[in-house]
Order: sequence, then C-alpha cells, then structure tokens
Amino acid sequence: MAVEVKELLEAGVHFGHLTRKWDPNMAPYVYMERNGIHIINLYKTAAKIDEAGAALAKIAASGRKILFVATKKQAKDIVAEKAGAINMPYITERWPGGMLTNFVTIRKAVKKMASIDRMKKDGTFMTLSKKERLQVDRLRAKLEKNLGSISDMTRLPGALFVVDIKREHIAIKEAQKLNIPIFAMVDTNSDPRQVDYVIPANDDASKSINKILTHVADAVSGGLAERKAEKAATAAEKEAPKAEAKKAPAVAAEEEE
Repeated sequence: MAVEVKELLEAGVHFGHLTRKWDPNMAPYVYMERNGIHIINLYKTAAKIDEAGAALAKIAASGRKILFVATKKQAKDIVAEKAGAINMPYITERWPGGMLTNFVTIRKAVKKMASIDRMKKDGTFMTLSKKERLQVDRLRAKLEKNLGSISDMTRLPGALFVVDIKREHIAIKEAQKLNIPIFAMVDTNSDPRQVDYVIPANDDASKSINKILTHVADAVSGGLAERKAEKAATAAEKEAPKAEAKKAPAVAAEEEE
C-alpha cells in the first residue's frame, strides 16, 4: 500500500532538528528551513518507506529475522508493540555490547534463561537455599529485561531496523562489521551514509515513530504472509503425488472387477 504524504504530515514526520545541529549529508532530504528548523521532504520520505518496505518484505519472506533497535524513551514501547506483533526480535533496553559481533556469548546468556526455567519446572530450583533462589531469580529477571525479546533469535538477523542512529551508534557499527543491512529512521542531525536504507523522518516524536513503524511492520507482515503461502503451496504439491498414488490401487481394483 503506497504511503500518503498527508498522513506523514499529520504525524509530524517532517519536523527535523535545529538548522545549526544538522548534518550536511542530509541535504538531499531537506525541503526547506522554517523558524530555525529543517523541514524534511515528505515526498522523499514516502518513496523511501516504500523502498525499505519492499526490501524488508523480501527478508521476512526468506525466513530471516529483522532485529528492531530503539532504546530512547519515546520509541521503546512502540517498537516493543510493533515488533512483538509480527514476532520479530527487538532491543529496547541498553544495547548489549557484542550483541552481534559476539553473538555466541549472547546466545549462552539466553540459554541460561531457558535452563533456569527448566530448573523451576523439574523442581531442582526448590532444592536450592533461599539465598540461592533469590540470586537465581534476580539473574533471570535481569536476563529477561535485557534479552527476553531476542530469546527466539537463534542466528544473526537478516537486517537491523534502527530508530535514531546517533543514539544506537554501537549497534550500527556492529551491523556494519558483519555486513548486516541497516534500515533506519534518520533525522536531520544524523549521517545517512551509515545506513543502507534511509527513511528521512523525525525520530524524536512518538507520533512520527509510530507512523513509520506501522508502515514498516505492515511490510514485514506482508513478507511473512507470502512465506506462509509459499510453504502451504509447497506442502500441497508434495501431498498431490501421494494422493494420486493412493487412488491408483483403487482404480486398478475397479478395473479388475
């Protein structure tokens, strides 16, 4: 579905930063300056949302995960809601250093969470002393807070989607090292050259973040639906010869009669 410029305008996506705080590399996406603030060209934003959406849909259709990253207050709840709804991993607390470049260690921490859950199920947990149980509970809560949202991510993501690339610079650097495609909302104070798929937009207002994330989540959801349909079609193709094989003896028996 094409993005309407009017809806972006109503959500305040066009408001950039103060002109003195701008990054000159954002010049192609700036429409004008008003009252000391840069105004983003929403026609370019709409085109970039469509472009990013098509690429994200392809990644989702291929079965790879898209990791959403947003630790700023205005974006945390929105990202958790949107990414959670499409079953994609997300980081909304502090970025764990080495999250991508040292993924094996992060996976061990996630497995530790699972082993604590097993201890609670099989009764082992209750054999510990009260003090030990308290320590284990605290560890489990800490792991859940920082890594619970990525517990299903068993391998490196196929892409990163970031809100505010200046704030999430560590995540950006790690993705660059591993050649993981970066999609991001990029405001006028940031360098778009760090990102593979730039969506020029106001990354400070919750209404703007919500609007962009809604379109992004819809695109990913479309890719997931495509993957599901392909799987169903493949399964049907496999079942067809079996059904024919079952019919054959019955037909043969009728002919003999």
